[in-house]
Amino acid sequence: MRSKVTGVLAAVACAACCALPLLIAAGVLTIAGAAVAQKTLLAVSAGLAVAALTMWWLHRRRTAPAPTCGCGGSGCGC
Repeated sequence: MRSKVTGVLAAVACAACCALPLLIAAGVLTIAGAAVAQKTLLAVSAGLAVAALTMWWLHRRRTAPAPTCGCGGSGCGC
């Protein structure tokens, strides 16, 4: 669940970054303010994406089935 929330937050940060040209055109942001916001949003988005992937990987690692060991028709091994 945490990885999904983090992934959604990364997508929102990315969408906000894509909306910067519209905010400049509307007069909400200056070009200098948009440059700072863009760098910040890109860094936040990348960090959240890495966090989401790490949490997903850890979850998959914890819930992976244990390998089965034993002897079968082709011999013994794990």
